[in-house]
Amino acid sequence: MSDQNTRQGRRQARMQENSSNKKKPNGKPKRGLVKKIFMTLVVLVAVGIIAGGVTAGVIIAGAPELDEEKLMLAQPIQIHDQDDELVSLLDTGERRINASYDELPENLKNAIISVEDMRFYDHFGIDLRRLAGAVRANITEGFGAEGASTITQQLVKNLFLNQEKALTRKVQEQYLAIKLEQQYSKEQILTMYLNQIYLGSSVGYGVKLASETYFNKSLEELTIADSALLAGIPRRPSYYDPLQNPENAESRRNLIIGLMEEQGKITADEAEEARNVAIEDQLNYTETDTTSPYAAFYNEVLKELEENDDFTVNDIYNSGLQVYTTLDTDAQDHVENVLESDEFITNYPDNPDFQAGITLLDTTSGQIKAIGSGRQQSDNRNDFNYATDIKRQPGSTIKPILDYGPAIEYLEWSTAHILVDEEYQYSTGGNVGNFGGTYKGPISMRSALSSSQNVTAVKAFQEVGMDRAEAFAQQLLTLDNENPFQHESCALGGCDTGVSTKDMAGAYAAFGNGGTFTEPYTIRKIVFADDREINLEPDSVKAMEDYTAYMITDMLKTVVSSGTGQQANIAGVPVAGKTGTTNFEDTDLEKHNIPSSGSPDSWFAGYTTNYTAAVWTGFNGVKEGNYINRDNNENRIAQHIFKAVMQEVSSGVETADFVKPDSVVERRVERGTEQLPSSGTPQSEIVTELFVRGAEPTQESETYEEEEEEEEELEELPSPTGLQASYDEGSDQIIVSWNYPGSVDVDVNFEVQVSTDGGSNQTIENTSDQQAIYTNIEPGTTYQFSVTAISDEDSGLRSSPATASVSVPATEEEEEEEEPVEEDIPEEEEQPEEEPSDNENGSPDDGSEDNGEDQPDNGNGDSGSGNGDGSNGNGDTPPGDEGNNNGDGSDDSNGSGNGGGTEEPPSDSEPEDPPEEETNE
Repeated sequence: MSDQNTRQGRRQARMQENSSNKKKPNGKPKRGLVKKIFMTLVVLVAVGIIAGGVTAGVIIAGAPELDEEKLMLAQPIQIHDQDDELVSLLDTGERRINASYDELPENLKNAIISVEDMRFYDHFGIDLRRLAGAVRANITEGFGAEGASTITQQLVKNLFLNQEKALTRKVQEQYLAIKLEQQYSKEQILTMYLNQIYLGSSVGYGVKLASETYFNKSLEELTIADSALLAGIPRRPSYYDPLQNPENAESRRNLIIGLMEEQGKITADEAEEARNVAIEDQLNYTETDTTSPYAAFYNEVLKELEENDDFTVNDIYNSGLQVYTTLDTDAQDHVENVLESDEFITNYPDNPDFQAGITLLDTTSGQIKAIGSGRQQSDNRNDFNYATDIKRQPGSTIKPILDYGPAIEYLEWSTAHILVDEEYQYSTGGNVGNFGGTYKGPISMRSALSSSQNVTAVKAFQEVGMDRAEAFAQQLLTLDNENPFQHESCALGGCDTGVSTKDMAGAYAAFGNGGTFTEPYTIRKIVFADDREINLEPDSVKAMEDYTAYMITDMLKTVVSSGTGQQANIAGVPVAGKTGTTNFEDTDLEKHNIPSSGSPDSWFAGYTTNYTAAVWTGFNGVKEGNYINRDNNENRIAQHIFKAVMQEVSSGVETADFVKPDSVVERRVERGTEQLPSSGTPQSEIVTELFVRGAEPTQESETYEEEEEEEEELEELPSPTGLQASYDEGSDQIIVSWNYPGSVDVDVNFEVQVSTDGGSNQTIENTSDQQAIYTNIEPGTTYQFSVTAISDEDSGLRSSPATASVSVPATEEEEEEEEPVEEDIPEEEEQPEEEPSDNENGSPDDGSEDNGEDQPDNGNGDSGSGNGDGSNGNGDTPPGDEGNNNGDGSDDSNGSGNGGGTEEPPSDSEPEDPPEEETNE
């Protein structure tokens, strides 16, 4: 048994051995494969490390040297004009006062470190903890999603590298930051950083100058609140500018105070005390000398750069950008001369608070050619800009944008569309009235816009619907408010949403550009120091149909030729435009002793096919004496400024007329529903009006067809009608205007002649317009004008001349010499009756009707009164400006809206288009 067992045991042992031997060959290959994979990974990692090291070495080798001079100086911005000529260096490097480390207060250092680099004193130039978080964000959200720059990195990036979010730049930035920390102490690095940061257009660079400018303090005197306020500005200097945007600056200041508390830099009590300081109590602005030519234009350039997310603050102010602008230096010089001097406008109010602003655009491209920022021009880029910064109620300049434009766009109204001008109320019950309390009855949309009737504007707004009207307007006006036109009083310009001349110029340019809108801009392109270029010209968008743009334009040409905007007419230049005025609340009239004829704002916005300009005039602050006086024609100053500028830029340049698109058709229609105030009887005539193609009448007026047959046998052209000649003292010129029957299907020109007592007729102009301007004025002289219609064809037809005369007042010295003649008048001789007073002639009484807008000669304006959607249009104003620009009243507030009245034109003329006005409550 034992042998057998032994044999069996031996057999089993052999079997186990054989089994073990069979498994070994299978195990060896597995271990070999793992080993191969491991070795491969080791090799790959090694290669990656070597390759990464080589790549990093190459990148680092290309990094610039640490230039000690660049650690202290910034590079200027190079400004080029519309012709690519270099016109200015904005040498920001000169606007800095360097501070030493010992001058920097602990509060300021703590504020900067808390918000920019909380572990500044602990890292070696790179914050590894912060870097790890940034790496995670870049992997999950894409490269560039989050940065991890320390103060040291920001300093080297600002002074030695570009701002491109690229791996190459980031590696060089980290290398230079480490190298900088090896050569300079933390104190030196922090001092350089605080001396080179940009702290707003009011200051420039460095905390020392900022402390003196914003607070009128030395650095040692800065409080916790002051330090936190300064620390918050560098992120977005314009947005957090405490002078221009105090609410934004205060919010940022309080956030930094909270960070200082969280990081143990200040106590909870100190934080609470600092947060409770009102920002207006902190500021004590002391102006610094920051002069430069064309300052107003450059200020707008810098704003556009800062608002563009493609540029950092240091891109703009440190990197030596070449900025190619839209600036027309000749136009800018002229605009400043018009506003500064009395050479062009002779009736500027003798009041230092009176201001004016203008923005001039290229109608087609939207390029800003010139900016007039105020009456008292200076070379200081920090001055408040009355063209772009101020936000005021637009008055009746809003009517094409919010009322009649949408009516054509959505309802396809023709220019002959009849609206009934009558006593009327807002949908919530407040009264809408016209100037003087008079109404015209059924009138065409053209006539309603030309004479700026208020009732018809509100009716158009209501028929379109508030939402559609607002949607149309928001295609043309880029406003901060989400829903800026949610009151019916907005139809008359009485919203609490203010606009600037830049806003209005952009909107009106779209009408002149066939309905295409381009956001106004000053920068065409940017060229970096390394020759990279960025095109900044904005895209244009279709804001309306071309028929809307053309029909509004055609009606606005009527406003200028025979309506409220006649003072803006330019002989030989097709001009379209609209006037606008606002008015005070009754409480302001009483408080500041302002007459009912006073207005806070007067506007004119207009355009040709080449240029568009919007002009605002008004006052810096509401107080006694600060009002536009219609009795002195001050409400016409905006028109005179527009004309002076547009005449100059149009001189020597061909200005084509606006081209009628195929979507618009003309039709002769009989206008027999409108009653002329001069006669009180219905007048009937055949006129040409515009219709949207497809919505035109099926046949023209039968009366026209009969008259057309009669015209075939014409032997003499009809004479011009309604000839008027009026002297405008403000511009020292005589404006001659007339009408011509629309029923005459003959192209005519008009020969205008003038004579004085005993003199012969002299031809002063041959024109196709229905207006002429005579400037060779002698005081104390009576002028006789005659206008003859002449056929533009070979028929040789002429009309009998229409005549009118006007006397130019003598100077005071001449009047005094003539006084003794009055002694020869017998006492019993009956004296002429006095002219009716303003109230007798339909003017407002006791401020209950709306202040009339710019009047055409022999015409007063219509505008409304109303208890409407009451918003005080208090717009953005410069520091200390109360800015009470009150608009149309609100439906849920009590107020008086001012209306207007019209003087009666001669019985044989078209009614003169009256001054418009906005209701204010």
